Amino acid sequence: MKLSRKHHRGYTPLYSENHDPLSRSKGDSKEGFYVGPVEGDMAQTNLNQWPSQEIFPTWRLTMECYHKKLMSAGKKIICLIALALNLDEDYFEKVGALDTPNGFLRLLHYPGELGCFNEEIYGASEHSDYGMITLLASDGVPGLQVCKEKFNQPRLWEDVPHIKGAFIVNIGDMMERWTNCLFRSTLHRVMPTGQERYSLAFFLDPNPDCVVECLESCCSSSCPARFPPIRSGAYLEERFKLSYGE
Repeated sequence: MKLSRKHHRGYTPLYSENHDPLSRSKGDSKEGFYVGPVEGDMAQTNLNQWPSQEIFPTWRLTMECYHKKLMSAGKKIICLIALALNLDEDYFEKVGALDTPNGFLRLLHYPGELGCFNEEIYGASEHSDYGMITLLASDGVPGLQVCKEKFNQPRLWEDVPHIKGAFIVNIGDMMERWTNCLFRSTLHRVMPTGQERYSLAFFLDPNPDCVVECLESCCSSSCPARFPPIRSGAYLEERFKLSYGE
């Protein structure tokens, strides 16, 4: 708790997060640790919180290395998304999204408790991620579920199979806004299974000053833009407030 979350960096205890305000749950049954940008201007503010080197001598170096590698992988995937949208490969770089982007690494631990009868417990209540894309590595313990048709009712949830050596890639809400729902953000949740579960998620978010607005190729007179333009930083702050009640 000495490293309790500040500026979206550091430790988040059990039940401190709830994505669904209508849920009867007391909060998500998970704890996590956020590591923010480790390169560029965002890293120079020294907002990251680190455990004592005496206790974990190589932990900071390992996390920084992993963060940098995932940032590189995420940028390559964004280039592929641009090509899939018939845009220049460096489109998102040219509009400022990848000009010192926000990358957050989150280490997650789910105790896996099933709870008592009639008690509503989620490892992570249903939600979509806020940014461009998310890369997720897990330990193979089940529990992660996705809803492919999130606008349909009732919602159908499917287990996500574990593929050793592979990342799970989620489309985030900002990419949905950019593409006018052509690429839909992934609605997902984590259900308790009675087993402990560990995962590492890397959230690639645009530069806070980047304006996220519908791509010209993704809207028309018959399919107008569904979302107004918004700055990435303002959008993220609003979403964090809803999740953490701040």
